[in-house]
Order: sequence, then structure tokens, then C-alpha cells
Amino acid sequence: MTAFALRNVTLGYDGHPAVHHLEGRIAKGSLTAIVGPNGSGKSTLLKGLVGFLDPIDGTIERVGFKPQDIAYLPQAASLDASFPAKVSDLVGLGLWRKRGLFSSFLHEDAHDVHHALEAVGLAGFDNRPLDTLSGGQLQRALFARVMLQDARVILLDEPFTAIDQRTVEDLLSLVQRWHGERRTVVAVLHDYDMVRACFPDSVLLAREAVAWGPTRDTLKQENLARARAMHEAWDDHAPWCAKDVA
Repeated sequence: MTAFALRNVTLGYDGHPAVHHLEGRIAKGSLTAIVGPNGSGKSTLLKGLVGFLDPIDGTIERVGFKPQDIAYLPQAASLDASFPAKVSDLVGLGLWRKRGLFSSFLHEDAHDVHHALEAVGLAGFDNRPLDTLSGGQLQRALFARVMLQDARVILLDEPFTAIDQRTVEDLLSLVQRWHGERRTVVAVLHDYDMVRACFPDSVLLAREAVAWGPTRDTLKQENLARARAMHEAWDDHAPWCAKDVA
């Protein structure tokens, strides 16, 4: 069964394409990595999947769910950790689907937040200010927030960047647990060795899809070389063009 179906999708900003002519599907319950050179359109594709970007051309079909049913973890750099809030405030945002955006939290919600923090190795951090956390601790808290959303579709943008190896291992185990629960998980990643070892499916981008499918085929050396060459040849000022149809 399909979770996402992309049909000749072009995504970009202010009418200028960042990734174009994507054709493919992401299976329901799959664990998929989006990889490629820096600036190849990986985060743009993820924003299209979650619904933050509407396609310039083509369609993205979400089969059996709506954008609000997706748990989305943006890059950690997009979060202002100096905001005067506690760890429990950040993690508790994951309950918005259950309680609504403007509802008060209940006693049982505090228990759920505490349990989620325990699950990511942050027991006792409930009342810690955000600006006292290390990068790895902040990422653990963000994963706890995703846990509370209890979503069937989880999209992660560079979830393991700039954190310590122990945290990477712990959070990767959580991702694999979600996959075991038949949730659909899609992650933007840079570590090809991790992708080969842990992600059965992958999409290799270089402003378009170089390869899409089982990771053992997608990440062949010839595909990686082609992705590098395509990315180096990309002209950011080139006009958008329609895909040739035979």
C-alpha cells in the first residue's frame, strides 16, 4: 500500500524550482531515507510531503491521511533554544492533536510528557530550561515531542546532525521501533553508511531523482557519481522547463 504518491512533482520557492519532475511512491509502513549532495532538494522534498510547500507542478497524493496527521521534525537549527520555556513545555506541544491548540493540559498529560522524556533518556528533565540543554539533549526532547504526537507518518529533517554518537544510537533505535510499529518514516540523512545499514529504502536526489527504491540499488557507486555530476552542473539561474514526453 502507498503512503505518498508523487506524479511529475516540481517544488520550489517563488516559482523557482529546487527539485523537479519527481515520480515515485513511498510505501505505507516503510523506512525511507532521502539523501544527496548539499543543496540537492532534500529538505524541500520533505516540506512538500508534509504540506508546507505546494507543488509548482504535478501532484503529491497522501493516501489515507491528511497533512495534520503527520509528525514533522524540522532541522534543530530552526528552533530558538533561547526561548524562555521548560523542556516539558516543548515536549507537551506534541499533545496538540489530542488536546487542541488552545486547550489546557491535564494531570495525565504531565504523566505522558514524563514518560516520553524517560523513553528518550531525559528522565528528570521536565522542568529544565531549554537554554541549558546540549545539542543532543535538545534533539532527544524533540524526539519525545514526536512520540507524543503518536502519528502514523513521521518526517525527520536531518535528525542526527551535530549530536554525539550515543544520542545518535539511542534515537536511531527509536526510529527503528517506529518502523517496527508499521509507521511510515521518512528521514533526510547525510550518512550513507547509516542509510545502507538501517534504511531499507531511499531516494537519491540531485535536484531531481537520480534513483528511487531499495537502498542496495539506489546507493550504488554509479548512482552516487551521477548525483555528484548532476549537482555540480546545476544552474541556479536556469529557467524552469517542462519535462520531455516521448
